[in-house]
Amino acid sequence: MVESSTVDFGFSTEVKVRFAETDAQGIAHHAVYLVWFEVARIEYLARFRGGYPALQAEGIEALTLDANVSFRAPARFDDRLVISARCGDVRGARFRFDYRVERNGELIAEGWTGHACADASTLKPTRVPVWLVEAISEVEG
Repeated sequence: MVESSTVDFGFSTEVKVRFAETDAQGIAHHAVYLVWFEVARIEYLARFRGGYPALQAEGIEALTLDANVSFRAPARFDDRLVISARCGDVRGARFRFDYRVERNGELIAEGWTGHACADASTLKPTRVPVWLVEAISEVEG
């Protein structure tokens, strides 16, 4: 679990809860949080040399290995949410993203996803490219 008091998030993006993302009770379905994490992750990476498409152009895929979400309060249709993300623990082929989901400053969920870079044709692990390691290091300190 992400300890929000110890993690500084320098990047965030906004999403609006769509009707299709809610369940019969009008609450955002638990699975959509992983989609929102992906939205934040892709936008986070887009700031660096073309982001995920640049990785793919180099023949590298960034695979998701594991994911965790802890829910604090429900999100509902039409809520405007801020998804904050940061990348850390970049070692070899692996890296991790931490996330916070807030509505009007209230923490409603937090979590993390673990990833590894892999050769697109063989799916064998390959190091995170130097240009990306350096870019993440620069923004995350």
